[in-house]
Amino acid sequence: MSREEALRRAEEGNIDLIEIAAGVKPPVARLMSYDKFRYQKEKEEKKQRLAQKGKELKSVRITARAASGDLQVKMKKLVEFLEEGHQVEIMLALRGREKRNKDWAFQKLKEFMALIPIPYQVTLPPKQGGRGFIAQIAKK
Repeated sequence: MSREEALRRAEEGNIDLIEIAAGVKPPVARLMSYDKFRYQKEKEEKKQRLAQKGKELKSVRITARAASGDLQVKMKKLVEFLEEGHQVEIMLALRGREKRNKDWAFQKLKEFMALIPIPYQVTLPPKQGGRGFIAQIAKK
């Protein structure tokens, strides 16, 4: 419709004429309340911000000599992170003489990862780094 017709309808209906896309030929406009339009835009932007923030890298730190009860607590938190859609970094910390027996520590990390009850994919295979071993996983 023509610009004049759109302006006339906006005045008759006591609503606003809002330009949606200015860069196209002809420009796209809409007849609606400006307050409602602004509210919808803010809601959409908030939803996009939350969606971006949702996929963080969470970390679970375990030790090679941890008791099974301690590992179950860590496992519960790890499952919670995966259910929320986060990537999880599993860090096996080594202290003192534990650093010399790397095969044993690597096996402990593999055993912990085998206990994870939900299906997952390994995004970063276990590797040595820092004070122990690090692996990253995400939900399938």
